[in-house]
Amino acid sequence: MPTLNLPPRVDVVEVGPRDGLQNEASPVSLRTKVELVDRLSAAGFPNVEAAAFVSPKWVPQMADGAALMAQIRRRSGTVYSALVPNMKGMEAALAAGVNEVVVFSAASEAFAQANINCSIAESIARFQPVADAAKTAGVKLRGSISVALGCPYQGDVRPQAVAEVVQRMADLGCDSIDIADTIGVGTPMAVQQVFEATGRVFPIKRQAGHFHDTYGQALANVLAALQAGVRTFHASVAGLGGCPYAKGATGNVATEDVLYMLHGMGIATGVDLRTVVEAGDFICRAIGRPSNSRAGRALLTRWQDAQRTEVA
Repeated sequence: MPTLNLPPRVDVVEVGPRDGLQNEASPVSLRTKVELVDRLSAAGFPNVEAAAFVSPKWVPQMADGAALMAQIRRRSGTVYSALVPNMKGMEAALAAGVNEVVVFSAASEAFAQANINCSIAESIARFQPVADAAKTAGVKLRGSISVALGCPYQGDVRPQAVAEVVQRMADLGCDSIDIADTIGVGTPMAVQQVFEATGRVFPIKRQAGHFHDTYGQALANVLAALQAGVRTFHASVAGLGGCPYAKGATGNVATEDVLYMLHGMGIATGVDLRTVVEAGDFICRAIGRPSNSRAGRALLTRWQDAQRTEVA
């Protein structure tokens, strides 16, 4: 039986408070967001993507980023990240005490033109002032590359095209770079091919896998990326989120499912699974929707049944 190339430990970045909640149609209260971030902090995540300092006109769910950052209980050892689209957002993020800022582009020219009305090169060049400000302020700079495994406008995306954007992000000064399957169309072999290409231009251990689960491939893609040498993954508690570019998109891979798989393979994360499951149950009750995490639902049911048995 072949031996899998698996590490003893990986980092899981929790993106639910930002990438997940920004897709909710109904408003989510500040109090609920603060409690969610606090619960996730208590679980032990090394990084929580908590906010986005973007125009409230375009992303109303993220309008309270400054208030959220002021009210959360910050855990020592946790990096609190925020998405910033420009210098205005950067200034707000720095004022709020963010530890890491995230800038974004795409691996597809068609996607860049359709969504930000400029070329990939132009989109990254616009972030140079943000990058300079991050270095001056001593905060981490992370680059995120959308549609790295498939685009809703052009279809397939060549691995070399992704590598070229990674190189541009590296030249910008990014400390780490996310490879995102925004519409969830990637499969394990495609994932390995992409990271083989990107690993030639930027250290693979400073790259992260960000997989959506539209076609049910996300966990398999995490495993494929692990075998390719990736050691950081993004996930969203309860599978929060979605994608406006693909019908039926189920959003980010659920954190509970990723943790259950990693822990089951003997890979340490430093994150307490039970605390995450309970955080997922909390936010799903608060927003009135079922959890998208299979592991989360199964574990919660098992624990509740065990508790009822003990009481009886």
